[in-house]
Amino acid sequence: MTGPVFSEKHNILFIAIDDLRPELGCYGSSIAKSPNLDKLAREGRRFDRAYCQQSICSPSRASLMTGARPDEIGVIENTAYFRDLNPNIVTLPQHFIKNGYDAVYCGKIYHGRMTDDEYSWSRKPAHNQCPVKMKWLPGGYALSENQKLWATNKEKMLAKYGKEGSGGLIHGPAYESADVPDHAYSDGYSTRLAISTLKDHRKKKPDQPLFLGLGFKKPHLDFVAPKKYWDMYDRKNIQLAKQTEEPLGGATTGLHASFELRTRHGIPKKGPIGPELAKTLLHGYYACVSYVDAQIGLMLDALEEEGIRENTIIVVWGDHGWHLGEMGIWGKATNYEIATRVPLIFWTPEMKYRGKGTEALVELVDLYPTLCDLAGLSKPMHLAGESLLPLLENPDVKGKQYAVSQFPNPAMHLAGESLLPLLENPDAKGKQYALSQFPNPALREWAANPLSLGMRKTFFGPLIEKVENRIKQQQGKHWNRDLFENHLMGYTLRSDRYRLVAWLDYRDVNSEPLFLELYDHKKDPQETRNLAGEFPAKVKELLKKLRMSGIGKRG
Repeated sequence: MTGPVFSEKHNILFIAIDDLRPELGCYGSSIAKSPNLDKLAREGRRFDRAYCQQSICSPSRASLMTGARPDEIGVIENTAYFRDLNPNIVTLPQHFIKNGYDAVYCGKIYHGRMTDDEYSWSRKPAHNQCPVKMKWLPGGYALSENQKLWATNKEKMLAKYGKEGSGGLIHGPAYESADVPDHAYSDGYSTRLAISTLKDHRKKKPDQPLFLGLGFKKPHLDFVAPKKYWDMYDRKNIQLAKQTEEPLGGATTGLHASFELRTRHGIPKKGPIGPELAKTLLHGYYACVSYVDAQIGLMLDALEEEGIRENTIIVVWGDHGWHLGEMGIWGKATNYEIATRVPLIFWTPEMKYRGKGTEALVELVDLYPTLCDLAGLSKPMHLAGESLLPLLENPDVKGKQYAVSQFPNPAMHLAGESLLPLLENPDAKGKQYALSQFPNPALREWAANPLSLGMRKTFFGPLIEKVENRIKQQQGKHWNRDLFENHLMGYTLRSDRYRLVAWLDYRDVNSEPLFLELYDHKKDPQETRNLAGEFPAKVKELLKKLRMSGIGKRG
């Protein structure tokens, strides 16, 4: 796929949103209030079937930013650092720096400590120019009562489990509504910092193009947002998830026990999340969505004020989806549609057919080659993908045939393809398959790492035992603790109509599958019933495609 190459270097506004599923007005949400993103979608290109490569923060972001799949770079859990494992890989902003851009980020682009400051960014944010200061909030809470709860819980967890054993267990409430200004929380501050950094860059280097990353931490837990965003929603209009049962005949390894949410104060450590609490959690999630949307509106206004909106490529993406009670769980970290499908919106100066969405299958790994094409840059050596530019200009254009997981070539060719055809024609046919993966959600901690010995000694011990017994019952003689805790990987291939989930030994993906799932999105878009046993030929066909994509443990 080829397309126009622009001689003028556009600025890039690269907006990442943590834990945001397509719960926006422009995606058909009947309750979410997201006027700024809705407007951007009306003026740009909305991708209705975009998928992450792993439904957890670090692997998803590392994959997107390197243009490689989780298996290829060896990042399948939050604690693995892509730069340690791939010292010579060229990241997306790093490549833009090599081509004359200044690159800077505010907020969360990579995960945690893995910010790749030495290679991915060429300058620091303009903290000294920011009109507001960020005050440290204990536990991230603005209300004193919640700060005290957090401090008390910290003391209890440390006393009971020690520093190592209490990792991830120290939290206050799962939500907060505080009558504070937007910048009291980190996302509001990051936005004002990004605007100040933009102005600083324009003043000092007006002729140098800018790659500006702005990353939002919400709507990730905890659901904390200024009260005015909570007030935008009437609690009685909030509807609970309708599909609250696990898939009939599905894998017992496929769903977790909502561990991440249950670490919060006031959340039951076992059993269901009651309807009133569920409604409050939903209220908090929606408030966070509106809070982030308002910050994006401020950032877009700043582009206008600086007179560079018409020379800026804008992309907004979520790193993965989130179960809000669907299938009976709360959180990310599954291989199902609700966790792997993400929002993706592009706006470009040259776009055609503005406001028309596309149903083409696309992936987050497609962003790297697409942005290269949009900016008129060649691709680095480790990339072999295609641009999304045609898809941004016309979402009807034909896309790639299928998505692959990795290449056996150690040169690490790009896994994604450009969205160029869909930018040119929104009605074009997309790729045949999109691919995601996640290691055994049922017996992994919320950072996707294997269960620690200490985890079993916490208040989660009985819940883990219950989950484990269900797996043993389903797997029978195939049960092996080392395999299921450390080496089981769920790979999911999403075609136009079907989703295949294959549970394979990560060390040898050509060995007999431990379990298979098949869902028919034409008849069952909520993935309520596993049809693998009824359609063996379709399973065989999709499993062959999956294995041909080069999945499996690196090295």
